[in-house]
Amino acid sequence: MQPIVFSCQRTIPKSGMEIASEIANMERWSEFDGYGPLPGIERAEYEVRTETMIGSRVRVRNRDGSTHVEEFYEWDPDHKISMQLHEFSPPLSNLATHFLEEWTFVAQGNATHATRTFQLFPKSSFTRPLLWIISLFFRRAIQHHLMKMAKPL
Repeated sequence: MQPIVFSCQRTIPKSGMEIASEIANMERWSEFDGYGPLPGIERAEYEVRTETMIGSRVRVRNRDGSTHVEEFYEWDPDHKISMQLHEFSPPLSNLATHFLEEWTFVAQGNATHATRTFQLFPKSSFTRPLLWIISLFFRRAIQHHLMKMAKPL
């Protein structure tokens, strides 16, 4: 099944290493607010944290009570971080098998141009239209989150 794909990008006045540090900091994950009916993150905690971050698993609980796991499979803080989102609770588990998220970083002086690309894998051709609608809210949530990350603390 072909995934639904979208990307969002923003120049953030931080290094790739600083952005990666924020991604690794579970206290920062609750700053993801969601958008519309898409819930934000209530809390995130490591189930497994490896020294290299590859293979690290994060259990996420959203503000609506739904849960999922995010697992890192690429960790190069200066260039690229990739993770798989899976083990969704219902109702998302009825619509999608998994998502892939990829962060890419391009240094621009004292800032970094960050691109977040998502691939959402529908469970079937019947669930694809609903997942596509969710992707519209998800894209807006990611755009808002990147704007938030770009603001000085």
